[in-house]
Amino acid sequence: MQLLSQYTSAVFDKLRLNQDLLADHAVKVLVSNPHFAKEINSWKSIPSSIPSNFPDQLKCYFEFFLIKEKEYPIEKHQPAQAYFEHNGDLYLAILGFYSLPYCYAFADGAQVLVRSQRILDQIGERLGETTRFVLDIFKPGAFTNQDAAYLSCAKVRLIHAYSRYFIRTYARDWDPAFGEPINQEDLLGTNLAFSHIVLRGMTKIGMTPSPKEHQAVLGYWKWIGELMGVETDLWPNSPKEAFELDRLIRKRHLKASDAGKKLTRALLEFYQKNISDSFLTSQLEPLLAYFLGKVASKAVGISGQTQVPGDILGLFLKFSGFKTFGAVKNHESLRKNLERQQMQQFGRVLQLKLPELNRS
Repeated sequence: MQLLSQYTSAVFDKLRLNQDLLADHAVKVLVSNPHFAKEINSWKSIPSSIPSNFPDQLKCYFEFFLIKEKEYPIEKHQPAQAYFEHNGDLYLAILGFYSLPYCYAFADGAQVLVRSQRILDQIGERLGETTRFVLDIFKPGAFTNQDAAYLSCAKVRLIHAYSRYFIRTYARDWDPAFGEPINQEDLLGTNLAFSHIVLRGMTKIGMTPSPKEHQAVLGYWKWIGELMGVETDLWPNSPKEAFELDRLIRKRHLKASDAGKKLTRALLEFYQKNISDSFLTSQLEPLLAYFLGKVASKAVGISGQTQVPGDILGLFLKFSGFKTFGAVKNHESLRKNLERQQMQQFGRVLQLKLPELNRS
């Protein structure tokens, strides 16, 4: 109850002014010295000893992750990894059909995304990198040592800071009413979309997670949030708190915007061109509308009503996954399939990369 009492507009108005100073200080160095970004992009994991030529801001940034490794509670988070191991194909599907367009329905947060031409012009690469990030953090045994999961979190956190830097420096049309770009409320909302909203999507297709599974996934994303620079004091510890947090953010920010509609249209066009299942491509708007509900669907400019009950839709998505991945749909098979698709589409396996800016 004490946490619920803090879910107020007065508290969250302050969060819209807070960002992530540790990452922001690091990015200032990277913008001025892009060769450091190139070096970081060559890493397979965060080195146990940060290079001595790194400026203090970069050393402090990566040493944070080395310290967090020692705090990782292995047994506490194994259930969340096990949940993904058994449900990863549906988890990723709901991220694409529900969580991403749901984020676009929040007008102020969508303003950041639409200012990244990459998410509009190179949406396939952007979605592929997001999927890579999710697979990295849900790999069985992730975070038990300085593996790709820590480096992926570190890179995504820096990419957020790059976005803030470029908006502050170059976006002359940024309205202060949007709040600070990629602020703490937006970070909490995004974390919620990748966890609680996915599980709500599971419920919509007749695969309701158990209370223990819901709790485990929320706890896992609290840990990931800590790594990603989210102020987790207000992160929900129970499904009830997650419901109330989402309700507050919906009340504050769910509204129509040109940015949200443009992002959703780009997403639908990408799916139309790249999903091989003809039934899915013929039902994209009704499918998204089913997950989003009437208010969020209207906010992102889509219409349509599926006539298929949720549990039947769940069976169809499972069958679609079977056609794509075969009978075995564990983390390893998902990773191999993703890499195979990316080789066919892009001629390479996509990796999370920091911008290597040309300063000449």
